[in-house]
Amino acid sequence: MKIFGVDIGGSGIKGAPVDLDRGDLAEERCKVLTPHPATPDAVADGVKDVIDHFGWTGPVGITFPGVVTGGSTIRTAANVDKSWIDVDAGALLGERLGGLPVTVLNDADAAGVAEMEFGAGRGRRGTVILLTFGTGIGSAVFTEGELVPNTELGHLELNGHDAEKKASTKAKDDNGLTWEHWSRRVTKYLTHVEMLFSPELFIIGGGVSRKAEKFLPLIQGIKAEIVPAQLQNNAGIVGAAMRAAQIHHP
Repeated sequence: MKIFGVDIGGSGIKGAPVDLDRGDLAEERCKVLTPHPATPDAVADGVKDVIDHFGWTGPVGITFPGVVTGGSTIRTAANVDKSWIDVDAGALLGERLGGLPVTVLNDADAAGVAEMEFGAGRGRRGTVILLTFGTGIGSAVFTEGELVPNTELGHLELNGHDAEKKASTKAKDDNGLTWEHWSRRVTKYLTHVEMLFSPELFIIGGGVSRKAEKFLPLIQGIKAEIVPAQLQNNAGIVGAAMRAAQIHHP
């Protein structure tokens, strides 16, 4: 079965049809830059551009970089325009897409769902935490395979700062940090998260997971196993499609 997945990020909006039997993209993904300011109307136009590229006419799963409650209402918007807060994203995006059935969920939750089903978390029990490093830091927490939604652990306070302001990939790039320097910040952050949750496994996702060999060996002193996301930066697209399939093809 194929369902369309879209991943809205702070820097890009990307999507593709997903083959849910394989847990992989059915076609090469299309990506457009996230507009600035990333207002609801402007982002909706970007999502439409991605979907129109494929001529897709079925259900669509869409991730959002913030807390999503009550089905599709946006509660936080750290890395997009604040005008998203309290918007019914499902209604807005469904209307912009000409009435296509739309499902909306947190972006890191989507990536986590995909990794638990098809990737690095497959078959793992206990507490598993996926962390996506990009414009911010997203998180997905699982206990015995069940998702605890909207955890937003990137906003934990660390040394007086929002953790993602210091340890995201954007922080690395904006401050010109070496892999060694950035890895020390990531280690401090992981130590803090481990102290709070004692996971058996950390899965590191986001675009930086493609370069895991540059930083994972530098992270020391964490008791939990640490592995890169197997679906890498496509995990959000796959997870979005999985959620849409659960809703529209149960």
